[in-house]
Amino acid sequence: MTSPADPHTRTWSHINGSSQDVLDRYAVTELCKGWPVYRDASEWRNYRSLFTDDACVWTTWSSDLPVDKFIEVSKEGKKNGVFIMHRECGTLAELGDSRTRAIGKMKATITHRFNEGGVAYDVDCDCRFIFFCEKQAATKEWKAKYVKLFYEKDKVVPVDGQTVPKWDKFELSTYPEGYRHLAMAQAKLGYEIDVNLPTPHDKELWKRMYGEMENWLEGREVDLHWA
Repeated sequence: MTSPADPHTRTWSHINGSSQDVLDRYAVTELCKGWPVYRDASEWRNYRSLFTDDACVWTTWSSDLPVDKFIEVSKEGKKNGVFIMHRECGTLAELGDSRTRAIGKMKATITHRFNEGGVAYDVDCDCRFIFFCEKQAATKEWKAKYVKLFYEKDKVVPVDGQTVPKWDKFELSTYPEGYRHLAMAQAKLGYEIDVNLPTPHDKELWKRMYGEMENWLEGREVDLHWA
């Protein structure tokens, strides 16, 4: 579970405000929702339009990749039968004081279909996509420069309502709580799992992620490339 302590040190423009603030926040939330709508449907041109030229994204199975490389490996995965969907559960945005940077927060459930030894099952992972967005000076359009997630909890869901694979408990425990079932199943497909992603159970990475979010909103440099 998440801590009862507020992870932010202050508040930014997140509700109400001027008409321009409302429009900017709406544009950012619209951008965030493009991830599940466009990626799940393989609308790659629309998906790519969400990002800056030099954008970078993180997932459990890809670690950090430039967005164009991420699209490339996503296409290859789909060709090989990888079936990942996303359910958007609510999205809000915060504007930095300069109104040229924003953080988009999208609650979502990642649902990945697997078939192991003839047993079909899903792994559902509740998470929050964090979009580090900036307003382009020339076009005034909002684009995402970085996307990294909080992984909060996951579970195995039997497709037939009763059958799930049996996994070694020790091996399962080697992956972070918050996305360990998703990581275990993806590792069995041959993916190298990023085990340094923020979860509520790792207080250090949780705090670090919020620190970088605040750095972004306050116009400072950010470092999301964690070893």
